[in-house]
Amino acid sequence: MPVINMGKAALSDHDLVLKSVRLRRKLLEAIFEAGAGHTGGGLSCLDILNVLYNRVLKVSPEKFSDVNRDRYVQSKGHSVEALYTVLADRGFFPESELKTICHYQSHFVGHPTRKIPGIEMNTGALGHGLPISIGMALAGKMDSAPYRVFTLMGDGELGEGSNWEGAMAAAHYDLDNLTAIIDHNTLQITGHTRDVMSNEPLDEKWRAFGWAVKTVNGHDYVALTEVLSKPAEAGKPTCVIANTTKGRGVSFMENVAKWHHGVPSETELKQALAELDAAEAKLKEAA
Repeated sequence: MPVINMGKAALSDHDLVLKSVRLRRKLLEAIFEAGAGHTGGGLSCLDILNVLYNRVLKVSPEKFSDVNRDRYVQSKGHSVEALYTVLADRGFFPESELKTICHYQSHFVGHPTRKIPGIEMNTGALGHGLPISIGMALAGKMDSAPYRVFTLMGDGELGEGSNWEGAMAAAHYDLDNLTAIIDHNTLQITGHTRDVMSNEPLDEKWRAFGWAVKTVNGHDYVALTEVLSKPAEAGKPTCVIANTTKGRGVSFMENVAKWHHGVPSETELKQALAELDAAEAKLKEAA
């Protein structure tokens, strides 16, 4: 079994599946309350965040100032509601704070900010998360520090050239303490990535830049745990291509580009929550 968070008890695969259903419910309620949010991408990356924060990252609210903590940077900062939801669940701040997202004078805005407990770096301008993470990983190497650095990127975000400059630098400096995860849901705000600006084949591109590449089902908790916990290939940064479904868990949102950014109506929210309630009930019956 992989390394578990500092101060966090181990969760079974079934526990994680149930948690993701409940986190999806909280995510949708938070976006509805905020009146804004990137629903589709938040739902697609939520399982990745669930595994990271409950099984992989050596970080906790109590030890967030520990210099040897693992670092996580959300490069696809527009899906911050998913990160807020997971951080609240992990105890970085009260869940009641989720109701203040995008409200007047709230620090919980539409992109990550260091004013929120548990967030390492302000992000949102696409293409910045990987270069920032490279700096953190390089500093760790220079200090002979044990921490690892993880960043989550969107596949549409890869159109930004700074990512590929960063990819060259990470390989050049042998940053095997760095893992870049791509939320490969194949959709961006204006349509399929293959039509807007094709970046395939992703695996071959990252290998050509000198990275160790792993491809995984981004909703498979066992597979995610294994690939994110496994020691890196010596001298190589790791790229994890996580194949996901935009809008995962809500039938009318799945693989629909318009939910890149969108707030469900009251009727849509009720339908989505009913689907999630049914999924939770089914999981409990199967336990």
